[in-house]
Amino acid sequence: MLLELAVGDAYGAGFEYVSAERVLRDNDLSRYVEHPRPLLAPGSYTDDTQMSLAVAEAMLSGEPWTPQLLARCFVATFRRDPRKGYSRRFQALLEQIETGEEFLERINPNSDRSGAAMRAPPLGLLSSSGQVIERCTIQAELTHRTVDGVNSAVAAALMTHFLAHDIGPKKELGAFLESQVPGQWAKPWVGEVGQKGWMSVRAAVTAVLAHDTLADILRACVAYGGDVDTVAAIALAAAACSGYVEQNIPAHLVEALENGVFGRDYIVALDARLMALAADSRSR
Repeated sequence: MLLELAVGDAYGAGFEYVSAERVLRDNDLSRYVEHPRPLLAPGSYTDDTQMSLAVAEAMLSGEPWTPQLLARCFVATFRRDPRKGYSRRFQALLEQIETGEEFLERINPNSDRSGAAMRAPPLGLLSSSGQVIERCTIQAELTHRTVDGVNSAVAAALMTHFLAHDIGPKKELGAFLESQVPGQWAKPWVGEVGQKGWMSVRAAVTAVLAHDTLADILRACVAYGGDVDTVAAIALAAAACSGYVEQNIPAHLVEALENGVFGRDYIVALDARLMALAADSRSR
């Protein structure tokens, strides 16, 4: 799940807010493309993946699920591997602080953008929807203490939860989300995806409902235009957990994903630990 999230994020990063002509020409999954205004080398993941790793590491820590734990993990994952791609103000904050305590003191938690949703998918592996909602709300309110910010994050986590736990046929995903969290999650998304969290989640749901292979889902996410790395990260993380979706991410995209200290091999190992934790919680 984390590997697919990272591939979707890194692939989508080359297409974020580029022209429709560029998307039409290059969105063929043949390679990672360089963005016209490059912040990261092709094949590098962005803040979507880095913050998802922080959430996964917090889950695996076994510590009480608190804002303090999450703040510490967010700061630690950035400081060990600083990278561009965060929103301007959030990037500046992370570059200036060293501890979770400083994060909690200085963060402005009033965003309704996609930051809380993009890092929510790992929480979908938790054993009950109630636990998913509770823990996802805590992580979302840390930075996105708005109705749309929280609801979009919860919907992203529940999307993974529905598919990972085989709660029903894939076609019922939108209806399930609407029964759990306010929003028009079953309404098909059309057009470019903006910066609001609910936009990314609705687009991701639409792509997963419309396609039955990871490759087709990834192409569809990028074809929207706009904030497509976030859409692809959310969609692929969830779809990677589904028995209804063919797991056919091109091997060359996996192989070309960045593989530094916290790159592909680290993500695969963390993924295995996260899935084992989920399996253990289901067996209890």
